Amino acid sequence: MRLFLCGDVMTGRGIDQIMPYPCEPILYEPHIRSALGYVKLAESHSGEIPRAVPFDYIWGDALDEIDRREPDLRIINLETSVTADGQPEPKGINYRMHPANVGCIAAADIDCCILANNHVADWGSAGLKNTLRAIQQAGLATAGAGLDADRAAAPAMLEGAPGKRLLVFAFACPSSGVPDHWAAATNRPGVNVLASLGENALTAVIRSIDRWRRPGDVVLVSVHWGPNWGYEVPAAHIRFAHGLIDSARVDVVHGHSSHHPLAIEVHAGKPILYGCGDFINDYEGIAGHEAYRPELSLAYFIDLDDVSHTRLRMEMVPFRMQKFRLVRASDVDAAWLSQTLDRECRRFERRVRLTDQSTLMLSV
Repeated sequence: MRLFLCGDVMTGRGIDQIMPYPCEPILYEPHIRSALGYVKLAESHSGEIPRAVPFDYIWGDALDEIDRREPDLRIINLETSVTADGQPEPKGINYRMHPANVGCIAAADIDCCILANNHVADWGSAGLKNTLRAIQQAGLATAGAGLDADRAAAPAMLEGAPGKRLLVFAFACPSSGVPDHWAAATNRPGVNVLASLGENALTAVIRSIDRWRRPGDVVLVSVHWGPNWGYEVPAAHIRFAHGLIDSARVDVVHGHSSHHPLAIEVHAGKPILYGCGDFINDYEGIAGHEAYRPELSLAYFIDLDDVSHTRLRMEMVPFRMQKFRLVRASDVDAAWLSQTLDRECRRFERRVRLTDQSTLMLSV
């Protein structure tokens, strides 16, 4: 089974404004009151951006790169509310994309949208309901949010190949900025919140996985955790990820929230992506954090053995966000990403090398 994974796909705010059916651009942020302000920032940095773009515009060069590798399944963390209604949550930053623009996700043949994150309910309970409806009407699976606690905790069940099923469980942690009251409950829509990373939380996750698992299933756990900036991987994340593999028999741990890629570990043959970094966002032209090169992103392609479900191969394709569109990263930028990720992976006894095609390869 080959999986395509990436980090945060943030199609709200400025990205939504260049789509065919933008929401009202009003924002409630301290310094910018219109989503069009983010478009102007990007244009001041890179030049004029077209409007009413085709739905595949934002994916740019990534579409050919993904298609060429023919992944069995494509999974993203969709970090925005998909609604034209609702009331903004009083959290300072609120993302939303008009439901009529959901075609920008379908354009990349995405199979599953992770919704356990700190922006999916930015426009309240009504906005979350609209989000679930819009994505599901587009024929896409979801994990990590739902109309009640049971549905928020239920996995997406994806057919990776004939007779081969992938279960996708998704959780959001308070450390990523998810408000407490977003947690789904009986008769209350919300997010599948993992309140802690202790033993009790791990036991609850094991029970949830065992409830759904059938012999031969591949299990992926997607976790939105930790701060946006910095390369440090908290010890609690490492312990929990190891517990998922050792005790819950998870095959892939898909971490996100950081705005730039973090270290990768292979534990007992199973890959742990501690932070995939943003993939698509509207941060172009925003000053600060330049040392992390947030304009660069990675598409992750993971090959799993059909029997043991261990990692056979992991390739990462580098991109750069330019005019709100993914373009293939230059050789220089690819080398910077390779050197940075190699440095971070060494603490987990892994190395990253740059290939002749300027992609990144994790050591066996």
